[in-house]
Amino acid sequence: QVQLVESGGGLVQAGGSLRLSCAVSVRTFSTSFSTYHMGWFRQAPGREREFVAAISRSASRTYFADSGKVRFTISRDNAKNTVYLQMNSLKLEDTAVYYCAATLGALGDANNYSYWGQGTQVTVSS
Repeated sequence: QVQLVESGGGLVQAGGSLRLSCAVSVRTFSTSFSTYHMGWFRQAPGREREFVAAISRSASRTYFADSGKVRFTISRDNAKNTVYLQMNSLKLEDTAVYYCAATLGALGDANNYSYWGQGTQVTVSS
């Protein structure tokens, strides 16, 4: 069992910043938080879920969608079983529900992520 709980969403003005957190609980005999690659995804109303960022299990590799490549930072603290998404210079189009997810497979494909959180709403206002 792997459970993920996102937090840190909210209402922010355009140009502002938010830091999302995802606390991960792993209750298996063979894996731990540091076993999993972690990703952030988002889904806006009427749109498909899209990839935002991912980080490898050791944090040695990070990946970003073009939309957040300069503005977003992903990090993880394996001692705290938590992954973060720092979002700066937020735009109206960043409004979405943000989900964190865990995978033992390749980072970039949403289909590889087996475990998902419930999501946290981010709303950017003008």
